[in-house]
This record gives sequence, structure tokens and C-alpha cells, in this order.
Amino acid sequence: MSQPDELAPAHAALERLPQGGFVLRSPEPLGPYARCVGEWLEQWATETPRAPAFAERGADGHWLRLSWRETRERVGRIAQGLLDLQLPAGAPVVALSDNSLDQLLLQLAAMHVGLPACTVSSAYTRLSKDHAKLHAILAALQPGLLYASDPAVYGAAIAGSGVAAPVVYSRGGGPAGSLRFEQLLQTPETPAVARAFEAITPDSHAKYLLTSGSTGHPKVVINTHRMLCANQQMMGQVWRFLDHEKPVLVDWLPWSHTFGTNHNLHMVLRNGGTLYIDEGRPAPGLIDKTLRNLAEIQPTLWFNVPRGFDLALPLLEADEELARRVLARLRVIFYAGAALAPSTWSRLQALATRVRGEPVWLTTSWGATETSPAVTSAHWWLDGAGVIGGVLPGMELKFVPNGEKLEMRVRGVSVFPGYLNAPDLTAQAFDDEGFYRIGDAGYLADPERPDKGVVFDGRVAEDFKLSSGTWVSAGTLRVKVVSALAPLAQDVVVTGHDRADVGVLVFPTPAAGALDAAELSGRIAAALKRLREEGGGSSQCPARALVLTEPPNADAGEITDKGYINQRAVLTRRAADVQALHEGRPGVILPA
Repeated sequence: MSQPDELAPAHAALERLPQGGFVLRSPEPLGPYARCVGEWLEQWATETPRAPAFAERGADGHWLRLSWRETRERVGRIAQGLLDLQLPAGAPVVALSDNSLDQLLLQLAAMHVGLPACTVSSAYTRLSKDHAKLHAILAALQPGLLYASDPAVYGAAIAGSGVAAPVVYSRGGGPAGSLRFEQLLQTPETPAVARAFEAITPDSHAKYLLTSGSTGHPKVVINTHRMLCANQQMMGQVWRFLDHEKPVLVDWLPWSHTFGTNHNLHMVLRNGGTLYIDEGRPAPGLIDKTLRNLAEIQPTLWFNVPRGFDLALPLLEADEELARRVLARLRVIFYAGAALAPSTWSRLQALATRVRGEPVWLTTSWGATETSPAVTSAHWWLDGAGVIGGVLPGMELKFVPNGEKLEMRVRGVSVFPGYLNAPDLTAQAFDDEGFYRIGDAGYLADPERPDKGVVFDGRVAEDFKLSSGTWVSAGTLRVKVVSALAPLAQDVVVTGHDRADVGVLVFPTPAAGALDAAELSGRIAAALKRLREEGGGSSQCPARALVLTEPPNADAGEITDKGYINQRAVLTRRAADVQALHEGRPGVILPA
């Protein structure tokens, strides 16, 4: 990509603080942005009515497509249906099932008439035995309406929730009193929709999103229209090619998370692009569906979590024609949600160079559910993983000394106003200058050149001390170890709190499963030895490893539906494995 037409130049302003920290800002002011999310839909339904907007695979395997005009027409009818139900003011429209056209239309319709939309991860229903977490979430949300695709899958969980609200299903056969999605879709739109749309203000609640739970119990995050619209304006100012090139996405990332909904879906909405809903996932067997869709559609942007790329790479490396089709039109490969291992970065670029004749722009961003989501963007070419970019226009990033790290805090137009009905949690989330305490650490890639960007330095809460008093940066060490163990480790969990040395619990890949126990242990031991020989002290050299036989358990919160490992949940649930690891019981692998 050439600058300045394609990408904004890297630049940053730095203000030193008297306590030893500093604040980073973009010197570029934030431009005007939409009043509300629905303005994007109105714009493209008028300017490019026949252009493809959204699609999903039907039961017959063919794509069901909607143009921008068709999308707006259906949203208008559903919005009227919601108004006719006379739902309680401010009560959210809550969806419990996976990404689909029906869920998308309902979400857009709710926001179009001033009702907050909320998508709850389907894992709380599909993978839970007692649905206790789901019921607690619904009690906190107090929904005005519940939606799910299939009563056979979601009906029991909804029936036991105690929620007294209309329930809408896409498929027939729902219990007495429930509504069919088709009933909303067949409601003629009246001028009441336009009146409700005009009453929306930038500070109206657009969405409620649940935190991932990686740092505790899920909290309900308020997302206003201002936050969402401003954040897409920020991305548009640094990804300048979006102004003249409609993005095309094939995307599985769930709309229950800010990455999938606020970043990816909204990028299509803001820029009038096309989103193909991917029924695949970063999981064995399902990743094949993702690659089939990517090869067929040939998108311009590929968004994923690191686990998704890790699972896709062996299949792409083994089939160069498939890789050529998948990578043919890609302008961007973008990872977020977790740190990318350097080995994955190198393999992606080697593959792109082999099948395209040139590398692909591989980049990332950083943010949180509470920042809707992007705070930084690496809107320039990077040499490798680690840098999370520069601060976006309209945002401020403060670095505060915290132990041996610099804790990052955020202030700006796309930062949330607080947690729903939780004033104490909201007060704790901000410091006395109004900066959101995001909980991550970082530092400048070049202390003399703030325009070189910020390096992610793990979560402050995940760091711990060995019994010697030495700090261990669990997040950065995790990435280092996964890369060193490639291609044998799907992920690792770092252990050693108040112990003499660092250990790792290893979730093995299918490639590791193909080896016998002795060979696998030997290869892991050799990798740990190489890490030790590289130096870095006890905090950067795992002294022991244990390969886990049980995969991460989603029902126990060990892995999210975005595909990343919840370190805290694994350490809690597998305390016996941690103890066995540090006591040196049979199966523990030591450096050769």
C-alpha cells in the first residue's frame, strides 16, 4: 500500500507526566462522524441500493444475499414490528444464537428505533448443562425481547430463565405464546419508524456487550451510538483506502464480542461493503468450511484470532492452489483478540510470498469491549508481531508506572460511559483523570520515536512473582513459548506463582497428537533447552512443561467462542495439573 492515499502516515504526540509516565495522542483531529449506526444503513440504501450487503449460506448450500436496499426494507418492517410490541423503553432486544441474517436484521432494527441490541454468546446455552450463567446474565439485562434461531436448541434455556418478555424464533415449532420472526418481517413500515429514528442521539444506548470474563465475571458494557460511529471514523482516517474501496469480508467472529460486531460488522456498515457470514470456526473440522468460503468469495480483508490462523496455516501450506485462491485479493490480514506468535507471523508471510509473489499487509489493532473497540492501529507495515500500533485520532493513551511495567489507560470519545446498573464497578474502572483502567501493559517500540508505535506487554493482572521475588510477564512469555514449541502447541498457560520456577501447561496441536509420547516429550524438552540457552533469566525460561490430555473446556470458561484461552480459568480448574507440574510427577517434561 502506498501512502498517503492508502494509509495514514505514522505519527504521534507525546506528553511527559511528572510521575514518570506519559500520554500518547494522535496529532490528527478526529473528523465528523455519523449521529447513529442507522445513518450508515440509510446512506447505502440510497447511494448503492443494488450493491451486495450481507449473505449467509442457506440449507441448500447456496448463498442467500441481501442488497443494501433489501436490507433497509427488511429492517424497516422489523423495526415497525418492534414498535408495535410496545416494548419497555430502554429494555434491550437480546439475541442468544449465532450470527445469521435474521439476527443481523433484528439487531439493526432495534438500533434503528432507539432500542439497545445485545447478543449473548450462544455458548452459554449450547455448552451449558444448567444455564445458570445465562440466567444470571438475563437477570442483569432485563430484556424487552428475546430472540433465538431454533426453539429446539434454545427453548429450554429460555423457558427456565424467568424472563417475562416476548420470545421470537426464526424456525417454527416454538412454544405457545412465542412469535415467529416472519411475523416481524411482514409488518408494514409506518412513519413511526422514521420518528423513532430521528429521536436517537449520539449518546443513546446502541448496544450492550458482555465482557469476555477473562478477568472475572461478565459485566454489561454500555455502547453508545457516539462510541460506535466515532470508532469507525477513527479507523477510516488511518485506513484511508476504505474511502474508495468497499471492504469484502468472510467473517465468523461472533457478534457477542466487540471484535466481530463493532469492528468488523460496523466496518462493512460504515463503508458500504459486503459481509459473508462464515459458518466455519477456528476448530478442527470447522476450519475447512472457513477456507472453502474464503477461497470462493476471495475477500479483501481477513480478520481472525491467532488460533484461527494457526489452524488454517497447515491446510493452506499443504495446498498451494487453495492458498492462492484464499490470498488472491487480500489487502489486509488482521489479527486481534490475543497476541500472535512470531512463528505464525513468519509462516503467513512466507506463504503469501510463495503464492502471491509478494508479502501481504499483516497488521493488528488493540482495544477492548469498553472502547468500542479500537484504541490503537498499526496503520503501517510491520516487521513482525508485537507492535499494536499508534493511538487513533480522538483517543489518549496514558502510561502509568505499575511495578516493573507501564500500565495503559485510555480516554476518548469512544470510551464507554460505564457498566449497566453498576455504579460501583463503573467508578472503579476509571482513574481520577477519567482514564479507563483497561488492565493491559505496554511500552514504546522506540523510546525516542513514539511514532514507531506501542508494544503490548501483557495483562497486569496475569503477571506474578516467583518465590525469589522475580516478576514473570505471563502474557509475553506465553507468546514466546508458543512460538518456540511450534507446531506442537495450540496454546500454553504459564504457571509458577510463588514457586521456584516457571512452568507451562501445553494444549497440544493435532501435529503433536501424531507423535508418540517419547518423541513429543523429546521435542518439547529440546525447545525448552533452546529457550534456556537464549538467556533471559528464570522469568523467561520455563523449567518444566506438562502436556494436557483434555482440550480446553468451553463450558468451564477455559476457551471463549473467539478461540482464545482464559488463563485464569485454566489455572483454577486445573489446579491439580499445576501442582503435579511443579512437584515433578510422571509426565512432566524438563529441558534436555
